[in-house]
Formats: sequence, C-alpha cells, structure tokens
Amino acid sequence: MAGGGWARLPDGSVVVALSVPRPGDGGRRARFLVHAANRARALTRLRNLGLRAVYLRGNAEPPTPDEITAVLHHPDGLVWRPVPCAEAPGAGHGGTRVESGFWRPVGALRRSAG
Repeated sequence: MAGGGWARLPDGSVVVALSVPRPGDGGRRARFLVHAANRARALTRLRNLGLRAVYLRGNAEPPTPDEITAVLHHPDGLVWRPVPCAEAPGAGHGGTRVESGFWRPVGALRRSAG
C-alpha cells in the first residue's frame, strides 16, 4: 500500500509525494514526488509510468519543504529516490527524515529496471 500526501502551492498547483514498495528489493520503498496542476493529474502521471495501483488516501506523509524544492527545480517535475530502511523518530509527523541520496529523474528508474 502506498503512503503519501500532498501540498498545495500558492499558485494553485500541487506537489504529491508517495512512498511505494520497490518490486524485488526486499521490501524497501521508493519515494516519488510529482508536481502537477492538481492531485488527479499527478496520480495520472504516476499511473502512466506503470504504477497502476497508486491511490492517495489522506495526507499522512505530505512532502517536506525540501522535497517540494527538489521537485520544483527539476525540469520534468517528477523525481524519486529510495526511502531509507530506518527513518528518524517522528518522520512524517514533523520529524526529520534520514537522507538516502540524491533525488533522481524517473528516466533513471526506467533504465535501472531494464
């Protein structure tokens, strides 16, 4: 099941953050960030990449300000990175998340899968 959330920006667009299981990676997860005009379009962009069973229920894990900055500065408006195995206490509820590397474009995910 995907965990995630969203944040509305001052211009009316949204940033959606989802953590989904990575297939064949021992239960590790990947965090995707999508910038779009609205939540439905953000989820459509993810589904078009092959993440068919992605739904956003609630706002339990909204994007952090650093995540919003990362996706807004990427030309495609769609990035991902692996989620660390151990998160800092309180992550997702105002706590700090342990960094696990740089944000990567989705094209890198497709190349590594093939």
